[in-house]
Amino acid sequence: MERCMIIGAGDLEGVRIEVRTGDYVIAADAGLSCCKRLGIAPDLIVGDFDSLPGEEREALEEIRRREPERILPLPSEKDDTDMLAAIRAGLARGYREFVLYGGLGGRLGHTIANIQCLNYLRECGARGYLAGAAELIQVAKNETIRFPRRESGWLSLFSLGERAEGVTLRGLKYELTDAVITNSFPIGVSNEFIGREAAVSVENGTLLILTAPKE
Repeated sequence: MERCMIIGAGDLEGVRIEVRTGDYVIAADAGLSCCKRLGIAPDLIVGDFDSLPGEEREALEEIRRREPERILPLPSEKDDTDMLAAIRAGLARGYREFVLYGGLGGRLGHTIANIQCLNYLRECGARGYLAGAAELIQVAKNETIRFPRRESGWLSLFSLGERAEGVTLRGLKYELTDAVITNSFPIGVSNEFIGREAAVSVENGTLLILTAPKE
């Protein structure tokens, strides 16, 4: 399945980015600097570009002159974050699977905003993954997310709304059946994969699911 990959300006230390044939790559503002460092040529560049250094501004202007369709300029004062604007651009082009890089670390407010972007994607009928050097974050809404037997490490889940009902966990160290998880009690933190096929189900509500290897 073709994916939309969005590269932001957050922490990319240790992050492995593999662009596959057919992937559509969007650089979100200063994520263009990360693309340049990684040798990735984005299909689209979105942002107000106020944080780009002079040399890269010149390169951007050259792209604007030769391939203006690759640039989507944004006003400096706007409601959308650069990441959300990039997501909207990907959705408008028909993509329904998104991988967001450079969206973790740095300012906590930006990390939380990017988690909300995952929720926005799910509400739009698309699926998003927020990828860091070790962790992978996704959102489940009224559905089942399955993990293969080879998955290892930690799994944590949290209710994004006031409550998530009908939560069932199978194939993990700690299982649940038809439970209610609220946003005021972190019972879902630090579960473990145990070498079995695993599944996380929620009948009514939205779960934030984070997987990470053990240190």
